[in-house]
Amino acid sequence: MSLTAEKEAIQTTTISSKIGDYAAFIKLRLSSLVVFSAVLGYMLAVPTIDWTILTILCVGGFLVTGSSNGFNQIIERDLDKLMDRTKDRPIAAGRMAISEGFLVASMTGFVGVVMLFYLNTLTGVLGVLALFSYVAIYTPLKRITPWAVFVGAFPGAIPPMLGWVAATGTFGLEPGILFALQFMWQFPHFWAIAWKINDDYLKAGFRLLPSPNGRDSLSSFLILVYTLFMIATSFLPIMFGMAGLVAAVFIAIAGVIMLVPAVKLYRTNEMKSATKLMFASFVYIPIVLIALYFDKI
Repeated sequence: MSLTAEKEAIQTTTISSKIGDYAAFIKLRLSSLVVFSAVLGYMLAVPTIDWTILTILCVGGFLVTGSSNGFNQIIERDLDKLMDRTKDRPIAAGRMAISEGFLVASMTGFVGVVMLFYLNTLTGVLGVLALFSYVAIYTPLKRITPWAVFVGAFPGAIPPMLGWVAATGTFGLEPGILFALQFMWQFPHFWAIAWKINDDYLKAGFRLLPSPNGRDSLSSFLILVYTLFMIATSFLPIMFGMAGLVAAVFIAIAGVIMLVPAVKLYRTNEMKSATKLMFASFVYIPIVLIALYFDKI
């Protein structure tokens, strides 16, 4: 290989690595899932799609979510070094300076919030509340109390409501129902993940399962209870006329997909049941929101 070709290869690798670090810093996949919920919330609210508004919502929501994730990694950089699943994050691993991360998180947050305010004031306010509560309340609370999960469920439940409000500029029963649906989903979703990685969490002092003793029968019982609450909440759109029989059938199927591993986890406390519940939770919200949308059209 010639010297020029070698330099080009190194430069390409460096650029690729930097892009990968930025993707990890903003948690690209997680941010994309958040945007997906916001998009479905928007589509449920409108008779026809305004692609300009939808694009601004997607980009603005993505930037605000990425900013939240970035600030989280800045604040938890020393704790991330202690856990296997996070020690290779760009700031924890030393590949990104704190000043660089702060600049990226600040710029993405500012631009994202401005874009949401451009849609309407209430959408912008919701974006600010989501960013603030995740970074300034949920993140520091994680080392203090398992109640951090409850606090974190608030910003986590905003996306579908944000989409509806972006479309209408108003708050009402429908966006409140979408908020409640995603709010309740987060408990079995997060606790299934926490069950899987509890040992890693303990290295950083995080005790985020609902029982003080971690992986025990009380935790698995509460996971089952909240799974039932989540399923019941998912039928609220049917009860209040937002959707009909088609959505009800798919919501029932999705509920069974969640309930079966939740019951098995309660009966056995086995890791494989928590794993199945975790994967079931990844598909639950998409199934429910898509079912609500297709029932509408």
